[in-house]
Amino acid sequence: MSSKKMHFLLKPKWRSFFLQTVNTQKSNYMLCALCSTMPINEAPDELQELCKVVSSSVGGLDDLESSLNQFKVSLTSSLVSRVIDSCKNEAPTRRLLRFFLWSTRILNANLEDKDYNYAIRVFAEKKDHTAMNILISDLRKDGRVMETQSFGVLAETLVKLGREDEALGIFKNLDKFKCAQDSVTVSAIVSALCAKGHARRAEGVVYHHKEKISGVELCIYRSLLYGWSMQENVKEARKIIKEMKSAGIMPDLFCYNTFLRGLCERTLKRNPSGLVPEALNVMMEMRSYKIAPTSISYNVLLSCLGRTRRVKECCQVLELMKKSGCAPDWVSYYLVARVLYLSGRFGKGNKIVDEMIEQGLIPDRKFYYDLIGVLCGVERVNFALELFERMKRSSLGGYGPVYDVLIPKLCRGGNFEKGKELWDEAMAMGVTLCCSSDVLDPSITEVFKPTKKVDEVGFDHRTHLPQAQATKTKTEVSKKKKSKKKRENKRNSSSS
Repeated sequence: MSSKKMHFLLKPKWRSFFLQTVNTQKSNYMLCALCSTMPINEAPDELQELCKVVSSSVGGLDDLESSLNQFKVSLTSSLVSRVIDSCKNEAPTRRLLRFFLWSTRILNANLEDKDYNYAIRVFAEKKDHTAMNILISDLRKDGRVMETQSFGVLAETLVKLGREDEALGIFKNLDKFKCAQDSVTVSAIVSALCAKGHARRAEGVVYHHKEKISGVELCIYRSLLYGWSMQENVKEARKIIKEMKSAGIMPDLFCYNTFLRGLCERTLKRNPSGLVPEALNVMMEMRSYKIAPTSISYNVLLSCLGRTRRVKECCQVLELMKKSGCAPDWVSYYLVARVLYLSGRFGKGNKIVDEMIEQGLIPDRKFYYDLIGVLCGVERVNFALELFERMKRSSLGGYGPVYDVLIPKLCRGGNFEKGKELWDEAMAMGVTLCCSSDVLDPSITEVFKPTKKVDEVGFDHRTHLPQAQATKTKTEVSKKKKSKKKRENKRNSSSS
């Protein structure tokens, strides 16, 4: 495998910039097509004709059914699934539903359970609650079998839609769907609930089905730990870790990183100064069980430190990583550079970026997108241009969004010459820009002029004079009154 391909497979996603991408153990309930997703124009004529009608945007649902009734196609159960599979990304869900219901009437009992389950999973993927309800009701009424995979997708979708009661209702009545309450379905409902923070309800499921989780205990504990950490309930999360140890199940790196995330989020809100000691205590505990903290562990801490602008501690944690033998990844350098730029330490931020490049780390292009955006946001376009040069030297590509930010920023700041230079550079490279060329025209683009600050001494709204002058005037008046009073006192004393 080439180094480029390897890098593509290993490079972190943008969403894992701040925190570890949490695998909520969804028990591999991925949507699987029952047939090949061949292009419609390469499919058999019957499939092409049906797909054309179902995907059409002309006419209503009754018109769709009328068109389907005119077909002289030999409809089969597998053909129904192939049509849904081919049209699921183009056709509206209501047209897919009408087609499926029409198919059930035509085929009656000849529609196989596996094809029925596939349709349910497609509508669950589309998050169409009405379509899901209709098919689930028909499935139960016709005495069909619900597959465990279908239940997993349903449970996940319903909880995401805020309908956890419905998900639990289906789980409690799985026997009516001829689906077993086993380790797979228990794991599915627990994972779905915990993924949205419903750890207490998930614990209730586990408590009532203890005998059914044999062999999947680690998966269950991971889900519960994630659910409590989402709620930043450190006490309950710690209780889960203790239960794992007492059950002879050693918490792994995932468990500790999940716990660390919940702990740091809670400490960030309640006692930011305790972030570093609290996190380091957890890492010490990890090492005592021979679990070495990784860059992900430290990045959780760095993210929270950055959000509270604790610049000195961010730099100290980065150095601590190196000393402890944990090599920082590009996310670590990003988090430190970002907080340095935001706090006005531009030179030090540039050094951090240079250090990352010297270490041979190749960041995602969004690393540069975000930092350049930060520098433009704090009105340091010159540093943004320097960072852009570093990006171009790394040959990452994807320069369009950067040009779209820098060119208007320069022109609105009055630097039309540099803006035109970047525009010509982008055109020479064949980069497609979203910003208009009108931005280069000084007669069209309004140059941003910083509003003049109110005089530092401020104004006294009662006298309409600068505060210093108003104070001076008041002092003079006061002195005059005192001297006048003294003179009057002298006159009175002399007369007496």
